[in-house]
Amino acid sequence: MSKKEALLKAAENKVRLGGYSNFSFRELASEVGIKSASVHYHFPTKADLGAELAHQYTNSFLAALGEPNELKASGKNPIDVYTQLFRSALVTDRKMCLCGLLGAESDSLPDKVRLEVKRFFNQNLTWLSAAHLANGDLNPTKAAIQTVSLLEGAMMISKTLDDNSYFELATQ
Repeated sequence: MSKKEALLKAAENKVRLGGYSNFSFRELASEVGIKSASVHYHFPTKADLGAELAHQYTNSFLAALGEPNELKASGKNPIDVYTQLFRSALVTDRKMCLCGLLGAESDSLPDKVRLEVKRFFNQNLTWLSAAHLANGDLNPTKAAIQTVSLLEGAMMISKTLDDNSYFELATQ
């Protein structure tokens, strides 16, 4: 893993546990084993790092999903696949969705980070609309909004109450 990748991974862990303000370049440098000035080599500002982090998270999240029509053709329900990514983040990683957390903080984020968080939600809504369409839903746009809202909310409630059964109940 390159130093840049290690910095992004360390920042992701911190943001998913406590939001955008939960890390500093000094902390990341210490965790990765480099000087603070070296962090600035890869990311001139915290906003640059935050934007790259959200961009990478979006790309990885969507890549993990695959294409809704291909999933449907292989006998899988694409909405179940989507839900499983959220479940895995909550149950296995014990963390929140990175862009869900950042989205809650959007009013206080730098513009370039806010734009990447919007990109996450726009691309997820597009994917979910296609997934609901593949499932034959009559209003796939509405269903997409309901799905992502339900999952982000169920994740937040489960983390707040420290009880994953709320997520399971919401997603049955």
